[in-house]
Amino acid sequence: MSVLETRSITKHYPGTVALDQVTVSFESGKVHALLGKNGSGKSTLLKIFSGAVQPTQGEVILDGTALRFKDPGDAFAQGVAIVYQELSLVPGMTVAENIFLGRLPMKGPFIDWKKAYSMTRELLNEYNIDIAADELVANLSVGQAQMIEIVKALTFKPKVLQLDEPTSALAKNEIDSLFNMIRELKKKDVIIIYVSHRLHELWEIADTCTVLREGHFIGTAPMAGLTRKELIHMMFGDVEIRTRPDDLRVTNEVVLEVKGLTRKHKFRDISFQLKKGEILGIAGMLGSGRTELLKSIFGADQLDSGEIYCCGQRIDSPTPARMKKAGLALTPEDRKHEGLIQLASIRDNLCVASLDRIAKGPMIRKKTEAEFVRRQMEELQIKATDVEHPVSSLSGGNQQKVVVGNWLNTDPKIMFFDEPTRGIDVNAKQQIFQVIWEQSRKGISSIMVSSELEELLEVCHRILILRDGRIEGEYVPEELKIDELYALSMGGETA
Repeated sequence: MSVLETRSITKHYPGTVALDQVTVSFESGKVHALLGKNGSGKSTLLKIFSGAVQPTQGEVILDGTALRFKDPGDAFAQGVAIVYQELSLVPGMTVAENIFLGRLPMKGPFIDWKKAYSMTRELLNEYNIDIAADELVANLSVGQAQMIEIVKALTFKPKVLQLDEPTSALAKNEIDSLFNMIRELKKKDVIIIYVSHRLHELWEIADTCTVLREGHFIGTAPMAGLTRKELIHMMFGDVEIRTRPDDLRVTNEVVLEVKGLTRKHKFRDISFQLKKGEILGIAGMLGSGRTELLKSIFGADQLDSGEIYCCGQRIDSPTPARMKKAGLALTPEDRKHEGLIQLASIRDNLCVASLDRIAKGPMIRKKTEAEFVRRQMEELQIKATDVEHPVSSLSGGNQQKVVVGNWLNTDPKIMFFDEPTRGIDVNAKQQIFQVIWEQSRKGISSIMVSSELEELLEVCHRILILRDGRIEGEYVPEELKIDELYALSMGGETA
């Protein structure tokens, strides 16, 4: 039996302690769920195990030997592999080429393709994977690609295999296939560390769960006999949630209504209403369809079916330009690539969405532009020494404010906030909340998506639960505790 353990692992980052004296062990032949909310330290622990991060102090021990990794390649060489949620396969190459990338068998100066395909078929047959060795990865489903990524990792004969959110984008039949593969790995005495936000699947695949909270080791427990309520309390403890201001008023006027929205493999039959001044939260785990829903309503992604009404007017074939004209604005999840032009100035980034309001014919009205920039810099308290500096020079929180200010300059009726607090500090988060609340006071409605579900309880008037692409419930924050909201989003019971 192999054992992977940590002894007093600690990791300091500037201004924060990601892991604090964590001592834990994982045995071979078992699936160990590693759990904790965002910021708990589990991602840091995975990175330490995989050689991507060096601990500040403490040690990692495998079978009694202390491990020292210079980089992820070194970790692979010493028997520790990881499969990340974002797969690293090359779409334009075949399954065989991807599995043996950089290690293809040679016959003299040439690649021995016959042997490469034969080796690949043997591997795939061993794990009952029905995929052709010469199939292009670009033609595979997400689930099939996930299994190929795991097979690739297994060719290094690892003693430890870490799986980071392996089912977040998989269909039910793909999850079943993946679980069968993991069960085969258990028989081979591999130590399997399994990270997932999908609480309901843990009782099906995991043998034990290890919980981290705010960098501290909370405990390890066998899944058998553990209730969902006990597990969620381990993960979150007693959390105090601040509430939104009392002076926000929601009218009965419906400003947005969607009926039966469906996008294949992303979400289906989504219907809801948004009222004037309301802040509507959408709670769900990674892969639930939250971002895809917002982008599809905004017209950035195409819908398969459904109806959208803005202020009573039906919007056919939505596009971003058409939805902006109807009064919608979207601050995207990926602000770096989708929300900002990194090389452009702060000034330009604050005005790019409102060029039609600033320009007169082909010319920019500089006085109007300056007023738009001044207003957002002051009202959003954007800290910058010069608006002509590139937006990339700002902190994460100030960049997020620029994204918001850019869309506020379009004078929207409805704002979509997709992960508005991702990667920003606590103070900046509170400032973003104040912005959302201030828009509500002005009668502007908002839809907010956040992986930090506590934020939805703090900010929103009403919360929809989105799970596996479907709305599974509607609640007001006063009805829910944080552990209940996570349980509902993960598919567990609330009591």
